[in-house]
Amino acid sequence: MVKRTALVLGATGGIGGEMARHLQAAGWQVRALHRAAARVGRGRRDLDWRQGDALQAADVAGAATGVSLIVHAVNPPGYRNWGQLVLPMIDNTIAAARACGARILLPGTIYNYGLDAFPAVSEEAPQRATTRKGAIRIELERRLRAAACDGVRSLVVRAGDFFGPRAANNWFSQAMVKPGKPITAITTPSSPGVGHQWAYLPDVAATMTQLLARDAELEAFAAFHMDGHWDADGTAMNDAIRRAVGRPDLPVRRLPWWLIALASPVVPFCRELSEVRYFWQHPMRLDNSRLKRFLGHEPHTPLDEAVRETLKPLMQAAV
Repeated sequence: MVKRTALVLGATGGIGGEMARHLQAAGWQVRALHRAAARVGRGRRDLDWRQGDALQAADVAGAATGVSLIVHAVNPPGYRNWGQLVLPMIDNTIAAARACGARILLPGTIYNYGLDAFPAVSEEAPQRATTRKGAIRIELERRLRAAACDGVRSLVVRAGDFFGPRAANNWFSQAMVKPGKPITAITTPSSPGVGHQWAYLPDVAATMTQLLARDAELEAFAAFHMDGHWDADGTAMNDAIRRAVGRPDLPVRRLPWWLIALASPVVPFCRELSEVRYFWQHPMRLDNSRLKRFLGHEPHTPLDEAVRETLKPLMQAAV
């Protein structure tokens, strides 16, 4: 049997790297595009690294030759200049997929939605984001929908806030606990009693891989929601961290949103944090009914196990 080949854009990131691992385990050959392919390839010799930049259409098209899947898990370097860089990258991926007949896989987020879609959000819910990144996410999907009418197939899987042992730049490892430092307290962004949705990256990658195994049954533009880990009142994740570190008395502190708001006019990162605060002030839960009907289940790692695995590299870095 001939192995299918996938091109992963963003293979050094959390979800891109996880997808590469799961696709390999499922029998795929995996290529990866990177601006410093020789250097990063020394750390992951199991991938077929190609030199190039996702911002260069010719580089993406060249790396995509002969593939049947393009995983679009790439973000601008340092998450800078989103408005200028994100949309050209998806256009390059769409053009490459059109040329080689591949399906595009886009890891989606909750940020497409505004308060009018809360609290239970289906795939058909209106997408009226009030944030700049949310608006860009909506436009990404709009372009994929338009391309689907022209024969370019895509799959979008939306999930809650990512966490996992190889996840970076997320609320868990950047706000709740501090990487490379002993865990002496938990910082929670949630308002008291407000539920929040989390997504364990290995579960997200497993879900996507299982959906791709049934590619022939998917629509030209297919979208699914994951339930992941629903923290009904904002305390389940805190308690799981306490159990993982063996500190039932570990103090929980509130994220100083007032300080972030104060810095927002001059610090772009703080401004972007402030924009998504409403996800921590109001309960919003993605409805995974469609996913369960299609797959019959959703891959799900128990919360305590997921948190232990996530904390291992963070705690090791603190030693």
